[in-house]
Amino acid sequence: MTKNLKESNAKRFLDAYNNIDYALKTRYGLNRAMGFSDLIRKSVVMNSVIRKYEDELIDYGRLRNAIIHNNNEDFIIAEPHDSVVEDIERIERLLTTPPKVLDTIGSREVLVTYAGKSMREVIMLMASSNFSNIPVYKNNELIGVANGQKIINSMGTFLLSGGKCSSFLDNVQIEDMLSKLQDSNYYVVKKADCTIEEALGEFDKNHKLLAILFTKNGNNNEMPLGIMTGANVVEAQKILENY
Repeated sequence: MTKNLKESNAKRFLDAYNNIDYALKTRYGLNRAMGFSDLIRKSVVMNSVIRKYEDELIDYGRLRNAIIHNNNEDFIIAEPHDSVVEDIERIERLLTTPPKVLDTIGSREVLVTYAGKSMREVIMLMASSNFSNIPVYKNNELIGVANGQKIINSMGTFLLSGGKCSSFLDNVQIEDMLSKLQDSNYYVVKKADCTIEEALGEFDKNHKLLAILFTKNGNNNEMPLGIMTGANVVEAQKILENY
């Protein structure tokens, strides 16, 4: 006998399942005929939410086939448990209406400094603000991020080469220090609508990443609207878990 799908757990489950299927295929340009299990495995490398819930989603793909008869979603032969429906709906929300960084953890005012500042001024700014990552601008263009650990390393190199501490503090400008850094992949700039999942993906693929700056269009010639650092990763993960 065909069951009335209105408000049923099966209807809710199938709606969430279909929305996940459609969202992933559309977002990543995948074949519409691809099976759900293959879709999930393909998306693992591109999406941290899928990576985290891979096993559950593959199980839900099997459950979907057990719920319907002959691929006819109007003919329900089983009703999933409440907890299962709530779980797949939560995963659906994470994929289709994901929380954005600037709506959650990254919306605080960003302190910036400028290329001509001495190392003493930058260090004092860090000490007074308690920020260890401060974007540096020159002629309204981002040229790098002043980072506490990198400043210490640069000072150490300067001292080892025979320089004096006072000379480093007063004669070296932050622009000079940044220009001598051999790695520039410790920060990235993303658009203001960046999701938490996308931001966590940046930290996941680059273990040297210290900060993500968010600007209106993700360009270096725009002032930052927010910032996310490695210290925010655990908080971001908790937001996704409770979303």
